[in-house]
Amino acid sequence: MIEAMNFSSSLAARAARHAALADPIRLRIVDLLTASDATPGELREQVGITSNLMAHHLRQLEAAGLTTKRRSDADRRRSYVTLAPGSLEDLVPAPRFAARRVAFVCTGNSARSQLAAALWNEAQLNESHRSGTVPVPAASAGTHPADRIAPGAVATANRHGLNLPDVLPRHVGEVLAPDDLIVTVCDSAHEELDGADAIHWSVANPSVDGSDAAFDLAFDVLAERIARLTPTLTPVPEGSPA
Repeated sequence: MIEAMNFSSSLAARAARHAALADPIRLRIVDLLTASDATPGELREQVGITSNLMAHHLRQLEAAGLTTKRRSDADRRRSYVTLAPGSLEDLVPAPRFAARRVAFVCTGNSARSQLAAALWNEAQLNESHRSGTVPVPAASAGTHPADRIAPGAVATANRHGLNLPDVLPRHVGEVLAPDDLIVTVCDSAHEELDGADAIHWSVANPSVDGSDAAFDLAFDVLAERIARLTPTLTPVPEGSPA
């Protein structure tokens, strides 16, 4: 019950901030405040509205928890408006995951899942070298493995300087472990696994088109999704419950 109440409260607070930002003038004020604190007069000059209207918009932003105001340390008649700490951070909430390994799954395990695993492992290795964190490894599998990795996947990996291991595609039954964080990267695998995956990314199959552009687009989509997923994942040490 407490968790449900906290969630409702958080949802209501986020909704209030979204509502405040839905007004173009208030959104412009927030845009300005992301770079610099400002007095209401300074904001009024940049936005081009009257004092009364600016006061109204500032009250709305403060009531939504987006801004705060403090007296100037120099001229006590002035006040400076600033963005409230963290006020923009959770407008779009990030789910949290914990796993020992990430398993990327597509149908043939010949392109998207192979690229995703290679991208993930490279990103984890770079982060480990930078910060000393323990990397979370990735594996890949297919629901109906192909005979080999698609040449287009190898070519796009080479164009982007990604090390794509030359391994045979494998079936999910050979690869998946009970505590894997399963990420499906094609619609067919997602629908076939019927809820066994924790995350689904609807990435178009580049092999249908077969062009360099199609494989490069799949690469870019996967790289962007992986960059978003990485900060939400907490490593689970061996021997700890997942």
